[in-house]
Amino acid sequence: MAWGAGLAWFVHDAMRPPSPPPHADGIVALTGGQGRIEESLRLLADGDADRLLISGVDLHATLEDFLHRLPQPVPLPLWTRTTLGRRATSTLGNADETAAWVHANNIHSLIVVTAGYHIRRAMLEISRTIPDVRLYGYPIRPPALHHLLHPATLRLMVVEYDKWLLACLDLPRLTRPLHSLIHHSDTRAGIPEGLG
Repeated sequence: MAWGAGLAWFVHDAMRPPSPPPHADGIVALTGGQGRIEESLRLLADGDADRLLISGVDLHATLEDFLHRLPQPVPLPLWTRTTLGRRATSTLGNADETAAWVHANNIHSLIVVTAGYHIRRAMLEISRTIPDVRLYGYPIRPPALHHLLHPATLRLMVVEYDKWLLACLDLPRLTRPLHSLIHHSDTRAGIPEGLG
């Protein structure tokens, strides 16, 4: 019953619209869902922050690929104030990539843009890597959340809720050395990256 009540709260929380953030030194957009990058670029264009990191970008993607999705031309300063992070492949990786970018750019406040069902776990992991930086969550409501009773959406929410519970216990970070060891063994055995 407690798990079910928590899931109901989690789904309700994931549906909440974002509040206008205060001006921050930077924005980080975590890739993996529709609307995150476009909204982070809009926040940057509106002057809500000075710099933008798009974390977890595919190795072959370019900034032009993202900018062409916007309905209006993007001013040149946005191009020069946007960084593509290509190392992250998980939420923990996003947190580490964000921390490195924050320290390199002397960032003291940060707007975190990701899906509503991912925002709490992302904020938790990022706050652990950069505890001295003020974080402002900016949750995006992806298309999946418009169909809450669809089996795929229900499955997504259960998985994300369980991941958040594990993150609250810090289990992903505690078991990270084991994941690294498994990945290293898989790579040596010839298993392609991402399939191990």
